[in-house]
Amino acid sequence: MLSVLEVKRKLPQVFIENLYELFSPLTVDKILAGMAGERYTTLRVNTLKYDIQSLMRDFKEKNIKFERVPWYQDALIIKNVTEKEIQKLDLFEKGYIYLQSLSSMVPPLVLSPKSGERVLDLTAAPGSKTTQMAAIMQNKGEILANELDKIRCERLQYNVTAQGASIVTVNNDYGERIGAKYPETFDKVLLDTPCSGEGRFIASDAKTYRNWSEKKVAELVKIQRKLLRNSYEALKPNGIMVYSTCTLNLAENEQILEWALEQFDLKLLDISIELREVEKGQTLNTQKAIKILPSKNMEGFFVAKLQKGK
Repeated sequence: MLSVLEVKRKLPQVFIENLYELFSPLTVDKILAGMAGERYTTLRVNTLKYDIQSLMRDFKEKNIKFERVPWYQDALIIKNVTEKEIQKLDLFEKGYIYLQSLSSMVPPLVLSPKSGERVLDLTAAPGSKTTQMAAIMQNKGEILANELDKIRCERLQYNVTAQGASIVTVNNDYGERIGAKYPETFDKVLLDTPCSGEGRFIASDAKTYRNWSEKKVAELVKIQRKLLRNSYEALKPNGIMVYSTCTLNLAENEQILEWALEQFDLKLLDISIELREVEKGQTLNTQKAIKILPSKNMEGFFVAKLQKGK
């Protein structure tokens, strides 16, 4: 486990400077401590095939130590076993469990899709949130899971099949085309957009931050605006959209939201989920959004809930 000082030396200097512009020194230290070492393995039970009580009993028999997640009854934090060891279990092979970061589980819970609804997951691979939503919906309704990259799309299809998410249709297309193809079609839209991934930085793992740059952030903002426009166009009047990223900066989060609120007939809604490692949106118009800070349990994430006008 690295010290905060060592983390500062390893991560991009401009990124560190940006953190100090955004947060108090104490909060920056918390963020950097959350990037100092590997996070715990976390997972959720696939309720389409299994249940949490049976899973906990299985883990106790296997001497796998775990902790319940207070805000999500189907999720566990694993204390003494790695992801690779979990992947060797029959429970994993059968699709009874899904390895997923806790922060990644938040956007589907905030969107809260209901049985029978039509849902769009615009940038869906590898299918973590897609399959979670299918379970929340009890495999009743429709989910269109879109992914541009062909190889990632194949991985998405594999996970959907393995999890038994039969209401999911996998679609290999540009997200920028979806609005025109499916105008005002979906009750709910999840836009977990491609982003710079700052919330996932691990200081000891250079590949998590090697490709980060301010130029890259600026390029991603252009893509995010196009995808958000298409999400809006595909959403029914009164429909709900969740916009999320696994990054921390203003440009990809609060400033995208402010742009969307100016451009489209959208209003920002409150998010009721109770999380420990959280800050409000950091501009005046975005305080109903939440920013999850990196920790031993959680990746950094940004989540906003929006409703389209009539």
